[in-house]
Amino acid sequence: MSAPNRSTLWGRTLVDELASGGLEAVCIAPGSRSTPLTVAFAAHPEIDVYSHLDERSAAYFALGRARRTGEATALVCTSGTAAANFHPAVMEADRARVPLLVLTADRPHELRDSGANQTVDQVKLYGDAVRWYAELPDPEADERKVRNLRTTAARALAETTGTDPGPVHLNCPFRKPLEPLEVPDAVPDAFAETLAGRGREGAFVETDSGTRTLTADQYDPLLEALTEAERPLIVAGPADPADLSALDPGTVVDIADRIGAPILADPLSNLRFGPHVERAAEAASDGGTPVYGGYDVYIDELPDPDVVLRFGASPTSKPLRHALRDADARQFLFDPAGAWREATFTATELLAASPAAVFEGLCERLEATDDSQAPTAWRARFDAAERRHWAVRDEALETDTLEADPFEGAVLATIFEDAPDPATVFVSNSMPIRDADRFGRPRSADLTVLANRGASGIDGIASTALGAGSATDDSLVLVTGDLAFYHDSNGLLAVDRCDVDATIVLLNNDGGGIFHKLPIEAFEPPFTDQFKTPHGLEFDSLAEFYDLEFERVDPVDFASAYRRSLERDGTQVLALEFDSDANHRRRDTLETAVRESIDDDTR
Repeated sequence: MSAPNRSTLWGRTLVDELASGGLEAVCIAPGSRSTPLTVAFAAHPEIDVYSHLDERSAAYFALGRARRTGEATALVCTSGTAAANFHPAVMEADRARVPLLVLTADRPHELRDSGANQTVDQVKLYGDAVRWYAELPDPEADERKVRNLRTTAARALAETTGTDPGPVHLNCPFRKPLEPLEVPDAVPDAFAETLAGRGREGAFVETDSGTRTLTADQYDPLLEALTEAERPLIVAGPADPADLSALDPGTVVDIADRIGAPILADPLSNLRFGPHVERAAEAASDGGTPVYGGYDVYIDELPDPDVVLRFGASPTSKPLRHALRDADARQFLFDPAGAWREATFTATELLAASPAAVFEGLCERLEATDDSQAPTAWRARFDAAERRHWAVRDEALETDTLEADPFEGAVLATIFEDAPDPATVFVSNSMPIRDADRFGRPRSADLTVLANRGASGIDGIASTALGAGSATDDSLVLVTGDLAFYHDSNGLLAVDRCDVDATIVLLNNDGGGIFHKLPIEAFEPPFTDQFKTPHGLEFDSLAEFYDLEFERVDPVDFASAYRRSLERDGTQVLALEFDSDANHRRRDTLETAVRESIDDDTR
């Protein structure tokens, strides 16, 4: 691999190795010190390059793409505060197990701690938020150093998707010249025939982290508990990106039907939506519907389970988390990394194994034993409660009711009911994700529902959604609150620069509506000025600034406006206004109505 100088050699070799290892996309923010990486990525024919002006938005775009694909997306920035702006997305990637490869350019060692311009300490900048950190060697036409560079690049890429997927940080020092300018004798011509240019077939170092599973003996207590259970339950929390493709929802549904277990499927679990929902209802041995989505309202009205199978991250639903906390039940928690992600500390067994592997093993063993007696009466209670939940919801969300009392929950219900098949739906934090959990009815459409629930911030929402949309030809729907929309307005530039179309549903309740759910609401002041923080912003000018189509929509007319947007090219912002206090009371009223409607024999 010929190169006019050492920094150019290093950039080309690193990028070549990452491409050989399977890297397909990179997000780059402009800067001088990162020039060798930027030039190398821009010239590589096998890697898609997404250019971003804002480092924080770039990082979240990469996060969204990696979350949607389950494969690493790379990030490149210059030295200094640019690298610090990656940090929020790195924190989210850490908590949500999203594979990111962060490449921060740096000053050479002799300029550090010297007062040199744009020089900060970037060594282990992200602390424990990354799975692995390495400082690349200084660029040099030395065969051993090049082997080190290639090995480090291959290892770093593999670490992003290992047993515990997540972000990896490579700090990359470069000396001038940074541009591909000729430096006589810096890189001998003969060096092109060494490992720098030749590499090996595929990645320089192939890494196979394997799949953690259970031994035959480890299945015995699990099988015993399930076959003796009278009230088994399966709880599917938000899925890790790797599970979006690895875990077969049909296998989980098959197990649930054999043992008579309801599946409480978080909207982010990859089980609430998909063709398996309809197949499961048709094949259910007791005539019920194994996949449930209304539990947030009625879970407290039902008896406690006696055995619970849990996988994925902590459920979005607070009532469900508390019900599991209070249940006197044996709870098996499956986690491929053997990590603890259960904040109520009530799981009784932690099984360090892939959920996909565990359910496949259970499927084989339950077929072999065929001695389970599905407790149909138990699931019938959930069927009755689920039917009542949706019946009361539908009645409460009728058009004439909404005319007098616009409700955010009705918008989320319509979004999931009318979303194209297939589609990617990205939901912002705070109230939108909670309404998605409560009002997103299970459906057989192929919907990939995503959110940033690792650290649960409202920063980077638009960028993450657009990044996810860049990875697929599916229709993209972004549901966001007004504060999140404002917070990541810079990210909207990616609509044009990265050629991503979306339907953006903007729920504007003029501030932090979620704070109405907290006791601080009763303290005025400081509630309005310091917590709800009404801003009075009009977002039509912001949409115009980014050349987005903007439409103010009456909540009663949302369904038709939503369908029109989905059928059109380009990006439309559908803005709806709500009273956050009234919506909070409406949620409480609807919850009470559902509970009161559940028959006594269902409780």
